[in-house]
Amino acid sequence: MLTAFAMAFFTLFALLLPGVSSAHADENPSGDGAVAGRTFRVATDTTFAPFEFRDSSGQMVGIDMDLMREIAKREGFDVEIQSLGFNAALQALSSNQVDAVIAGMSITDQRKQVYDFTDPYFQSGVQMAVAKNNEDVHSYEDLRGRTVAVKTGSEGEAYAKSIQEQYGFKIDGVDQSATMYEKVKSGNAVAVIDDYPVLAYGIAQNNGLKTVTDKVPGGDYGVAVNKGMNADFVDAFNRGLASIRQDGEYQRIIDHYLADPEANAAGQGGLLQLAKQAFPALMLGLRNTVIITLISFAVAMVLGFGFGLMRVGTSRVLDWIAKIFVGVFRGTPLLVWAFFFYFGVPQLIGHPVNIWVAGVLTLALNSGAYITEIIRGAVGSVDSGQLEAARSLGLGYSKSMQRVVLPQAVKIATPSLINQLVIMVKDSSLLLAIGFGELLYQGQQIYAANFRVTETLLLVAIIYLVAITLLTWLANVIDRRINR
Repeated sequence: MLTAFAMAFFTLFALLLPGVSSAHADENPSGDGAVAGRTFRVATDTTFAPFEFRDSSGQMVGIDMDLMREIAKREGFDVEIQSLGFNAALQALSSNQVDAVIAGMSITDQRKQVYDFTDPYFQSGVQMAVAKNNEDVHSYEDLRGRTVAVKTGSEGEAYAKSIQEQYGFKIDGVDQSATMYEKVKSGNAVAVIDDYPVLAYGIAQNNGLKTVTDKVPGGDYGVAVNKGMNADFVDAFNRGLASIRQDGEYQRIIDHYLADPEANAAGQGGLLQLAKQAFPALMLGLRNTVIITLISFAVAMVLGFGFGLMRVGTSRVLDWIAKIFVGVFRGTPLLVWAFFFYFGVPQLIGHPVNIWVAGVLTLALNSGAYITEIIRGAVGSVDSGQLEAARSLGLGYSKSMQRVVLPQAVKIATPSLINQLVIMVKDSSLLLAIGFGELLYQGQQIYAANFRVTETLLLVAIIYLVAITLLTWLANVIDRRINR
């Protein structure tokens, strides 16, 4: 019943709010046909410099991005890059939201059972690093009984697991390189094991670490597609890769990021300098946060009032329907629904879902459940004598509710509704898990490139505080004008 309800609501909402694309880059899973003029959706990680990260202008750059764009140009196809995070990118590929994943992804026998890979475009390796002021750890032998941070799904994690029993350390898996480094600097882990070019770039960015071991040769990176699909894309990538290797463009791209990592290091100025550099990206994130919050709140109000009136009405059937709605969406985590609408629904309907649609559905249904109870409580707080008096004057039940009870209930509910709006602003930050470009997501992109996590998050917190304060003030002004 839950799936049927969600699907029915999704279908109706998709008709009302454009954004569900029926086009797919590969309608021919056998791989026949040329790629010229076609557009492929390519998912990538968000925080894996120097392979993929955002520069000061917000543009996705890095080894993977430059290689993909150069090959696409030579082979005559277009790419639509989606920055999702490594795990979310793989989920998007599995649900056919994207056609390929390029994210410093190691080619392994286990992954070959699920994905097809292009020819390798980079041979990696791993190193261990510790805090710059750490003089106790010089080798893997010094790790016994201590915690080592790794990035989930990375080659560093695989290598750490392969030597964990031998050296007796604990593994703490996280989803971002920047988070690993912060764990070491804060003392929550003694070391990181990560891909050597990522460590080299981070150290050049003054991430507070130093390497203490030699590079261990690792596996090869490749671009992944779903098994048996997009063979023409794979062929085109391989042809383009061979072409750029032959004429030297490949080496130029690699050297640009790895020969002198400090040349690509972001400025290490003060907080004001960081704020100036980050301002355009953070304002874009704030705009997206405000827009999706207001749209979602409007939808949630419609749902909340509708189901709230069903809760206080005379029909027991409608009351039970409203109870089920509240129970389902108030009793399950918001993040689960974000993943369901963005990754799960495409597998059910056979078409990709626009990220704005998925975000609005997630926030609106969750908040709609809470607003339902707010309305129910507000109506219940109105003196029952008010309804009885209206009925005694000859008004029907509906007119009595409309003209007497509901105006009073709205006044009672307004403070709680304003509070729910504020909660929605903050809840929108959870949408970064599916790659939605809200405020916290943009902050994440910034510190992924410059590794100034604390200062960047401080700027994000200040913007949230100012935005929520202004939004609350505006809501209170509207409330006073309407309910005075």
